[in-house]
Amino acid sequence: MDLEDVERIIHSIKQGDQDAILAQLQKYNDEVLGLQPRDRVFRSLCQPRILKVCLRTLRILSRDRQALGPLLADSALLTLARLGGISALPQSEVDMEESEVWRKEAMKTLCNIVYNSHWAQERASVLGLLSGLSDRLVQGIHTLAPPCGQFYELRLIFLLTALRPELRAQLQKVIEMLIWGVSLLTTALEQCLLVQWKGDHHVLLDHTLPPVSLERSQCAIEILKILFNISCCIRTTLYRHLAAILRHCMLLSCATQERTEELQSHTVNLLSALPLEYLDVLLSVPPSEGSLEWEGFNMDCVHSLLLFMERHLRRNDKLKERLTPVLNLLTESCRVHRETRHWLCVMNNRWSILPPLRDVATRPEQGETVKSRLVRLMTHVDTDVKHCAAELLFVLCKENVSRFVKYTGYGNAAGLLAARGLLGARGMLGVLVHGTSGRYSSDSDSETDEYRQAKGRINLVTGRVEDNQADPMEGMTEEEKEEEARKLFHMFRITILYGCQCKHNVHHLTAEQLNQISLKNIENTLKY
Repeated sequence: MDLEDVERIIHSIKQGDQDAILAQLQKYNDEVLGLQPRDRVFRSLCQPRILKVCLRTLRILSRDRQALGPLLADSALLTLARLGGISALPQSEVDMEESEVWRKEAMKTLCNIVYNSHWAQERASVLGLLSGLSDRLVQGIHTLAPPCGQFYELRLIFLLTALRPELRAQLQKVIEMLIWGVSLLTTALEQCLLVQWKGDHHVLLDHTLPPVSLERSQCAIEILKILFNISCCIRTTLYRHLAAILRHCMLLSCATQERTEELQSHTVNLLSALPLEYLDVLLSVPPSEGSLEWEGFNMDCVHSLLLFMERHLRRNDKLKERLTPVLNLLTESCRVHRETRHWLCVMNNRWSILPPLRDVATRPEQGETVKSRLVRLMTHVDTDVKHCAAELLFVLCKENVSRFVKYTGYGNAAGLLAARGLLGARGMLGVLVHGTSGRYSSDSDSETDEYRQAKGRINLVTGRVEDNQADPMEGMTEEEKEEEARKLFHMFRITILYGCQCKHNVHHLTAEQLNQISLKNIENTLKY
């Protein structure tokens, strides 16, 4: 599309030639090329088919920050909001019948503008877009309409609360004023997932229902993202209610496996943001037929979290984004709820992370078990991933240094112990670090017969029984041993002087040359 085509479009808009506008804009949409947008077409009475194509054109243009100029005006934002069906807004000068087709296009355009423009984010608050969006959700709840038809309203709320933190408290205040203390977003989430309550903080899981549709799961994910943004503003009376719904989310199946994992991922993020004392709801549901039970508690949700963690451990992709939240959640849950920790460590549980140690011939990081994968992460290049994996295993060991070294090897455990100042510690020292030792039972002997028999031969650094190695100095004379000792001392001096990133070959320097280099380095250090 050249300049003449652009001028032809603008001329058609000025002349009001509906057919010409439709043809030219449709051609542009097919080519997806740059065009300076104009919202003048909205200030004239257009046929619905023309309006639809115009909004589609603006949606394409709004992806480019360089093309936003004419749309960065209050009148443009209000016009798009009006066409998008957002209530509680000043009436625009054109009163046209709303249409679902152009409503979605207008909302998509508005989302693009808010995402790409700081000015639009600021003006959205002043123009009352957040209140209008909340009104739309309330209308859907009162009419019992499924919130899945309001996906783009939810997306816009998420963008505003994510990009403008000051709007989070405002949104929660608006919600409380609108529906008398009952969370609007929580209610919308219940409608999306067709939640049925069986009792206080107990959601009925009906296995006969079909998987959650893509449309409903998409809206549920947007609601979870918004709730995560405003989690610091949620009233404490809603925590247990919300935790019960999130437990239900972890047990649901969606139309595709990819969508199920996305729903679970955002559920884990929100669960991690809730206070720990309210997470007992995850275990308090009475066990039913087919449930996983341990010590009288329902472990279905914990099992779902464990499977979620195991899948991402196998994939070894996006560990910081997908894996660290569930690692943190399981760590804190094990620290507070000993039933969860027991279930992850019991002998007769094939899903246990830290079963009693029997294989003493294999390094802790070798193998494909969950424990082996977690131990490998303890030396990961990403500090957050490394710390989260080590922290979970440390808590499963009751924050006992000796047991931690026994299961992971001193070489793998050194990073966490050094960070906590526990390299020379013995026994349970969690109380020194956290101010509380957690809900840990008294230290008991968990050694297996296999471990007890090989205990004296286990290398604590590698965490396994090493093969007998031949004496490297066997057959050497005393003079040869002294020569090897001098070489070792020489290598130590080189390491001290140059570190591990030596750029020059200094292995053949004499002791006198090394002394000169050492004095020169000291002189350079003292120069400012």
